[in-house]
Amino acid sequence: MKCNGKKITAVIMSLAMGAAFMTGCSGTGNTAAQKTGNGKSVVTVWAGGSDNVRVQFEKQIETFNASQDKYEAKLEFITSGTGAEGLFDRAVAAKKAGQTKTNFDVIELGGDEVTKYISEGGEDFFVTLDRSKIPNAENLKVESTYRNDLVIPYRGTTVVLAYNSDVVKEPPKTAEELYQWIKDHPGRFAYNTPSSGGAGGSFVVTSIYNYLPEEALTSSDESWKEKWGEGFDLLKELHPYMYQSSGKVVYPNKNQGTLDLLANKEVDMVPAWADMALTQMKQGTLPESIRISQIDPSFTGSPVVLGIPSIGSNEDGAYAFIDYMLSADAQNIALDSMAAIPVIDYSLLDPELTKTIETLKVDSFRMSSLGTLGTELYEEWDKEIGTLQ
Repeated sequence: MKCNGKKITAVIMSLAMGAAFMTGCSGTGNTAAQKTGNGKSVVTVWAGGSDNVRVQFEKQIETFNASQDKYEAKLEFITSGTGAEGLFDRAVAAKKAGQTKTNFDVIELGGDEVTKYISEGGEDFFVTLDRSKIPNAENLKVESTYRNDLVIPYRGTTVVLAYNSDVVKEPPKTAEELYQWIKDHPGRFAYNTPSSGGAGGSFVVTSIYNYLPEEALTSSDESWKEKWGEGFDLLKELHPYMYQSSGKVVYPNKNQGTLDLLANKEVDMVPAWADMALTQMKQGTLPESIRISQIDPSFTGSPVVLGIPSIGSNEDGAYAFIDYMLSADAQNIALDSMAAIPVIDYSLLDPELTKTIETLKVDSFRMSSLGTLGTELYEEWDKEIGTLQ
């Protein structure tokens, strides 16, 4: 059989161009640190979550860029619940594919996700941090619970009870009181499906793990699965008392779903991220009657951290950006724009801003890190609770 050399060449060139196109579209192809038109070195910051997180980063990046003559930060943000491939999957896939010099320069992740990245991406996924390149770290009052050598916290977050104070005069103070309140007020409580948002996830995790030793909350040991039964029995017991629509129990989608029900007074109480609730209270999208409180044992919280992937292309720029994120300026922006809980000395911050979160101390948060068990737990909820009539 004869082969046409020109056709073969054309096919090879077409395939090569297609591969280059796909790599370019992914934003993760091999590349040296890009330069802007004014000669600044680009540092790409990756984050994901709700819209308030995006707004915070946009404001911080604008200020960072204005203060810089050497680096310019650009944001790649993946909004949760859109169906888009998540940050973890994208970054780990790039690492496993052997890509280097990508634009994964800085990534934001939950403090409990560090072990997940390392488990899937390898011990060398993150650059070991050189604290001498982060001068503002000297003002830190909180450290990452996991792998403090690889990531550094820049804000705190926790799940709380958000409730309508016009109806709920005395909110529950303990988990048992909360469960009794739910039974005493059928249809007036809601939590979102755990796989769609961390507020509902925290409610499910704490409801189950309150029956287990505290060390189980930070373990991925498969043996704990055998002890989930009592907690799932509780969730089944609570199921008929949850929010209903058209005569059926409904678990809202996403963290915002439950806050919308609360805002519309379709329910009186929900678990919510403190920063989301406080931000919407400030913006007026939640009624003035909405308050937040914590129960004992508390819902889970976590420092949110920044890390430098080893496959990035601008390590020096990454250090400069992380250092900025620990500055009083950046911390005030996070506090003002999304009620994020600061991780540096409060005395360095605007006292008017800190008043809104003075009762929420990040160093007293109850941590959760279940690794792949967390995914299995949510899948079990989908089967055991999500299918109930």
